[in-house]
Amino acid sequence: MPKTQDHTRLLKLAANASVVTALVLVAMKVVAVYMTSSVSVTASLVDSVMDIGASLVNLFAVRIALMPPDAEHRFGHGKAEPLAALAQSAFICGSALFLIFQALERFITPVEIKHLDVGIYVMIFSMVLTSALIMVQRYVIRKTKSTIIKADSLHYITDLLTNLSVLIALGIAQLGFFQVDILMGIAVGVFILYHAVGIGGSAVNMLMDRELERPEIEKIYDIVLQQDGILGVHDVRTRQSGKDTFIQLHLELNDDMKLIDAHVLADAVEANISDLFPDSEILIHQDPVGLVGMEVGINRRIKEPLNPKP
Repeated sequence: MPKTQDHTRLLKLAANASVVTALVLVAMKVVAVYMTSSVSVTASLVDSVMDIGASLVNLFAVRIALMPPDAEHRFGHGKAEPLAALAQSAFICGSALFLIFQALERFITPVEIKHLDVGIYVMIFSMVLTSALIMVQRYVIRKTKSTIIKADSLHYITDLLTNLSVLIALGIAQLGFFQVDILMGIAVGVFILYHAVGIGGSAVNMLMDRELERPEIEKIYDIVLQQDGILGVHDVRTRQSGKDTFIQLHLELNDDMKLIDAHVLADAVEANISDLFPDSEILIHQDPVGLVGMEVGINRRIKEPLNPKP
């Protein structure tokens, strides 16, 4: 199967599995909340309802992000992923705040917890189902490096921890310490809020065309300068858009190099960078080293010595 088709199939698999899992968990937790009146189980239900909204947004965004470039979107539709992640972050923040306020209200007006065994069984099943989904998502992330699936997977890892904390709270509640249930609900809400801010920050960085992480940029410099015939490199610019990486740079070459030789060198550099960043669009400009001005000194790397003494 061609790489592009396999990439598309895996992204759709992860997005669909996320939606189905969230629907099943919500149905079960609605019953559990009705029977137990537990704040921590309600917290888990709110989290799962949030998952449905987030997963549906992800499913829609993945379909858009996979659309090929067109006349109006020449760089593709990859930014649909961070847009969806930003919307997901806002939705998660609202749900977390709602949960915290509801837990605080229970402090003022306590409600008896009933049928704790039902809540415990539902939490155990939720953890098993969520773990299976995370395994599928981790496989897809390894194959596609999708930002939106990574965000969704982090969300479900949070869910797994949430379900574990709820299970512990219900177990302690069976011993008569019912306030632990409310405290756990607040803790889960704060943890979800923190997680949402992190997702939103990553989405904003991508939308603002933030550079790749420094270690990755250093690898680009190393790859370029390892190529024979390259005297230096400057104006390296990078950004991420969904699964696609965009890289621009200027090569510094001998002043008297033939155009055909410069072209061959640029092709070799492009091929080497593509091996490191498979889903990348690379734009390379060739400069005669004698015409490179001092204004590029901040973002410039050269081979030493550039002009060796005789």
